[in-house]
Amino acid sequence: MPAREKYLRLGELLIKEGFISQAQLEKAIGIQRQEGGRLGEVLVKSGILKEDQLVFALGKQLKIPYFSQGSELRPATDQNLDELVTKDFALKNTVLPLSRTLNSLTVALFDPLDLILMDNLRKITGCEINPVIATKSDISKAIEKFYGKSKMFEEAVEASYVNISEEAAMTLTEDVADQELSLDKLIARAEEAPVVKLVDLVIRQAIDERASDIHIEPFKERISLRYRIDGKLFEIPPPARHLHLPIISRIKILSKLDIAEKRLPQDGAFLVKMEDRAIDIRVSTIPTIYGEKIVLRILDKGAVSLDLAQLGFDAKQLEEIRHSIKLPYGLVFLTGPTGSGKTTTLYAILNEIKSPTKNIITIEDPVEYKLEGINQVQIKPEIGLNFAAALRSFLRQDPDIMLVGEVRDLDTAEICIRSALTGHLVLSTLHTNDAPSAINRLIDIGIEPYLITPSLICVVAQRLARKLCPDCKEAYEPDPEQLGGLKFKTGLIYKPRGCTKCSQIGYRGRICIAEVMMINEQIRDLISQRATFQKIREVAKATGMQTLYESSIKKVEEGVISLEEALSVTLGAD
Repeated sequence: MPAREKYLRLGELLIKEGFISQAQLEKAIGIQRQEGGRLGEVLVKSGILKEDQLVFALGKQLKIPYFSQGSELRPATDQNLDELVTKDFALKNTVLPLSRTLNSLTVALFDPLDLILMDNLRKITGCEINPVIATKSDISKAIEKFYGKSKMFEEAVEASYVNISEEAAMTLTEDVADQELSLDKLIARAEEAPVVKLVDLVIRQAIDERASDIHIEPFKERISLRYRIDGKLFEIPPPARHLHLPIISRIKILSKLDIAEKRLPQDGAFLVKMEDRAIDIRVSTIPTIYGEKIVLRILDKGAVSLDLAQLGFDAKQLEEIRHSIKLPYGLVFLTGPTGSGKTTTLYAILNEIKSPTKNIITIEDPVEYKLEGINQVQIKPEIGLNFAAALRSFLRQDPDIMLVGEVRDLDTAEICIRSALTGHLVLSTLHTNDAPSAINRLIDIGIEPYLITPSLICVVAQRLARKLCPDCKEAYEPDPEQLGGLKFKTGLIYKPRGCTKCSQIGYRGRICIAEVMMINEQIRDLISQRATFQKIREVAKATGMQTLYESSIKKVEEGVISLEEALSVTLGAD
């Protein structure tokens, strides 16, 4: 009789496969004891193990086939599997039907030990379930391809024009014209299944398209629906005009706003969950002559890299920033217009320097992302909690590092400067076009040069440029006459084309363009003399500062951004 194969526990199997070490396993078990959860999830969440490695090992442990994205996760198209398992159920539970043979249904899932899900699948399909295992991300991509996300959204929008009786349409038209609707009717319509489904799909598609904002705007005879993707607004097929009030009301209900108040601006927020991540949605409404306009800001921490090395700074700039933020005290400023990525860079800096040995406190307006291990405070001017008041309290909290969302006035600037002089590292932002202008802005606010020279360490000016889609960018040789004397080290540069992966835009994602000005002795002398920003700029360039323009041209030569994008984001900065 052959020897029975020894059953290996998950941790033992992962070590045997070479995916983790004994020390990493012991560390994960320690975290599991403190925080709970399954060992595999703890290993993946801690960054010790990759998701596909976990799923491969689980499949081996449970003797269930492991399928990967590609030909294996491709459902049969002639078996009505989309009717057997609906898209809503597939998305909610991250399962994908693959094929049916008589009374046996093969289904891809990432947790074959979820007995409740297996039982639900048996009940809704009437089949015995034959499970195969795959990663969450691979199943989600396959669901999107099989069920057709965009098709579902288009069908919902089309349905919004026809799924209403003539009498109801007339009533809704009158309601819109008078801007009067009973509260009970409004709540009832906002909670109707088509409206709920449409709002869910608008938000889901925006997240999938990597949008940062959703704009829903009423006009006389139509609604405008736009997504801001990589800093640019794009028109999306809008719902029918009569659904404006129910849609606005549905969003207000989600964000706990007053649905009866239409004359004053309101701000709110709510949380949505997609797959295994939570996404914050900030909501802002304003009254317009045709009804309320609403903007939803999508704060998806999972879509934003908080790794300083991944933001786009070149090697020398990165070295200078890291040197500055590792100093025990001093002031580091980030400058640039609204939407230039200053907050993301600040969060990436905090993410890099945070430590159990450091007390880090932030004061923000608003707190955009919640960071583990950092004390974050949101200002509330209506009760007197502004930047200056919070900073005074911070100094009694024994801080090592302080982040101030923005320096707006003399009071805040003075406390930042004095905190930097008394042994604290202070990080903050200013609204200036370039790094040298930050010094003149501080002086204009009312800070004396003798306070700036010993406290200021570094000023980083930045912009965000759209990255060329790596799958479809086209190389070309620019016309020397059109360049106006500009020369590139490389003969060829790249331009956008457009493909399915970038939604025919030609760009996908954004990258930081920066200039880093270190405060050396020459610049300190100029600050003391109240020199102009032009003079400070000349000396900074002479001592090694790469300007925004030079940084953008370098990214063009590397094939990361287009020449047009480089010129558009640095126009007026040099």
